[in-house]
Amino acid sequence: MNSLDWAVLIGYFGVMVAIGLWSHKRVDNVSDFFTAGGKMPWWLSGISHHMSGYSAVMFTGYAGIAYQYGVTSFVTWSLPIAIGIGIGAKLFAPRLNRLRSRLHVASPLEYLKNRYNIQTQQALAWSGLLLKIVDVGAKWAAIATLLSVFTGITLTQGIFITGAITAVYCTVGGLWADALTELGQFIIQLFAGLAMLFIAMSKLGGFSSLWTVWDKLPEGHTSPTAGPYTVTFLLAYLFIKTFEYNGGMWNQAQRYMATDSARSATRSARLSAVLWLVWPTVLFFPMWVAPLLVEAKKPDASDSYALMTEQLLPHGLLGLVVVGFFSHTMAMCSSDANAISAVFTRDIAPVFSKAARNWSNRSGLLAARLSTLAFLGLSMALATQINSPTFKDIISVVIKWVAGLMGPIAIPFMLGLLRRFRRSGPTAALTSWAAGLLAFYFTNYNFDGSVKTDVALQYQVALPLAISLVLYVVIGYIKPEDTPERDALIDRINSDDGSPAGGAAAASVPVQKPGPENTGVPEGVKD
Repeated sequence: MNSLDWAVLIGYFGVMVAIGLWSHKRVDNVSDFFTAGGKMPWWLSGISHHMSGYSAVMFTGYAGIAYQYGVTSFVTWSLPIAIGIGIGAKLFAPRLNRLRSRLHVASPLEYLKNRYNIQTQQALAWSGLLLKIVDVGAKWAAIATLLSVFTGITLTQGIFITGAITAVYCTVGGLWADALTELGQFIIQLFAGLAMLFIAMSKLGGFSSLWTVWDKLPEGHTSPTAGPYTVTFLLAYLFIKTFEYNGGMWNQAQRYMATDSARSATRSARLSAVLWLVWPTVLFFPMWVAPLLVEAKKPDASDSYALMTEQLLPHGLLGLVVVGFFSHTMAMCSSDANAISAVFTRDIAPVFSKAARNWSNRSGLLAARLSTLAFLGLSMALATQINSPTFKDIISVVIKWVAGLMGPIAIPFMLGLLRRFRRSGPTAALTSWAAGLLAFYFTNYNFDGSVKTDVALQYQVALPLAISLVLYVVIGYIKPEDTPERDALIDRINSDDGSPAGGAAAASVPVQKPGPENTGVPEGVKD
């Protein structure tokens, strides 16, 4: 990178901070900070949902998969996500929006207090928080790895720079800042991605390379599944990502909650699904043909895309592509930070502090911003250890840890929204959660803590979710715990006409009243 590239990068950071400061004017209470006050346009929500779904791991870990195995990187990653979000557009998106519009909650997990009980809500909140620290730590490490390739700075320095910039705008402007910066980041990535596509095509014979280059690539590069990414893995990943990208990891749920209506949330999801289907193919093509352009130095080829940009792009345009790397990572990390802050401020703190249940408007916002900073700091500290023997490498954290552990956390949260699972109560939720976590441990580690090497990847990521799902459903039938209050709560989330289908039972549903003073435990929940 030369001075022109640095100017582009610094200019990008400046714009992100400026958007955050401008967004500060739109944040008057915790509802604005966490759900944009329910005023976000559906198209902005859709773009934000898409951008918050992937990071620089796309240009490191998945670039390595594309380099080694070819088109399976798309077939077993972004295609399942697009299908999963499309399924969730009607199944989950409108129901998640009604959590805010009908129950007046600001955190995705707030409704769990009344859908199950406090213990269930706390189990999901704490385990999800810890998992997200690991997940976001992997994202910081990925972007710092790329930055070190281009600039030579250390991993720790790269983590600090990206984390500090993200902390400024997402703590000042909340979800509004996240969404608006993600819109700007999407535009930047659009130009950067197309530039990389056109230059790669020009090096391989022009536009015709789109269909003439495939027989020149390594054998098996066009196979839809290859290596450890088998058909079984594909089906398991589709199942997992349907839960994760429809709100199971919380930050995507906030995008649906931020729209003005259930219909807008559905439109938002459909836009995100289309983007996931189309845009990754533009980004992946240069990665697929990378073996013809560069020779990767790392065994996992995670440096292939960075090497390709260095060799192919002129200065200035190189800076723009580096900005594109940052855009995805900062989008995901800032959205995760906002979601975790919502869960901590609205779900965890009120259980341990009576003062937190009666925070004033000002105190609630201060707590939200401080918890956002704390989460970012912890994830940045963990990022420095992401390549340690415990975590092995970036891609194993993202695929194995996040995919494997997400299911037990997401099953009670997501299925609890649906009428057909109304019989499943606290016992089903907690049992499925605990069994799923144990399944993850025993499919990945031996009793002495050493890593297992004889279990296929698809089983490592799929078994925890499958066990959680089966137990959640079966226990619900063996020991049904549906009550009139819980049924009425579910009806409020599922009804389309604004009036709960539960009739008179709806009067007993404990929901929060809208207003800045309600930042703690909902009415009807006792100490």
